[in-house]
Amino acid sequence: MNSKSIETNEQIELALSGDKQALEILLGSVQDMVYNLSLRMLGSPHDAEDATQEILIKIMTSLSSFRKESEFTTWVYRITTNYLLNYKKSFFAKQPPLSFEFYGADIEAGFLENNPGKLNDVDEEILTHELKMSCTNVMLQCFDPESRLIYVLGIMFRVDSKICGEILEITPEAYRQRLSRIRQKMADFMKQYCGLAASEKCNCQKRIGYAISNHRLNPANLEYSQLEKVDEVIALNYLSAMEEMDTESAIFAQLPRYRSPKNTKDFLKKILGSENMATIMGRA
Repeated sequence: MNSKSIETNEQIELALSGDKQALEILLGSVQDMVYNLSLRMLGSPHDAEDATQEILIKIMTSLSSFRKESEFTTWVYRITTNYLLNYKKSFFAKQPPLSFEFYGADIEAGFLENNPGKLNDVDEEILTHELKMSCTNVMLQCFDPESRLIYVLGIMFRVDSKICGEILEITPEAYRQRLSRIRQKMADFMKQYCGLAASEKCNCQKRIGYAISNHRLNPANLEYSQLEKVDEVIALNYLSAMEEMDTESAIFAQLPRYRSPKNTKDFLKKILGSENMATIMGRA
């Protein structure tokens, strides 16, 4: 067991004994991970924020069941993924299921002139970035939930296949085979339609007018631009050494990781400081 795991297990024991500071540190160490996984699985910052709060409560109330037989983060991944696979409150869950065929047809039809009057004085470069962040999440929604989870864990989070197998209760080999098929499906779609993957059919900047007209992009409320990015360097210079299909995968792998919103941090502090904390932790 490495020193980080030992330190985490010590924090868990302190938290279970009633140490609120230890519990806050423990939850703080995973809340960004939970938020980013929720964001990619559910497709919108608002839904991800709601889900993150509920998942953190689930982690708190289940903490005594952690047996230290795996890494704490693996246990958190399992709780998070089980919750997200059954999450029914998101915008996309309430709509007819998306598909790559539907989204491809939408891209073919969806170009309007960028009317300056509709841009709300927001620079086109900012709107282009916002639409890119939104569109990549919409593409993920074209997968069924379990395929989406496999893609996100393997491509965006770079989680080891053994751990992914544990989370999904399949063998690492079965996970790798499924990931390969899912990656190919995404790669085929992006090569045909997405300008980020060199296709000439779509360009985020050219889609701004269409996205605003269809209320998919709101210049007055740029959800992704408002999020605080995790401080990390994104490098793409390894692309030339990767397989051809990995070019599309890397587009997702290099997307920003975000800090969980301030509302989530305030929510945690409120819960941790409440008189009902003992009940929440199952010690009442």
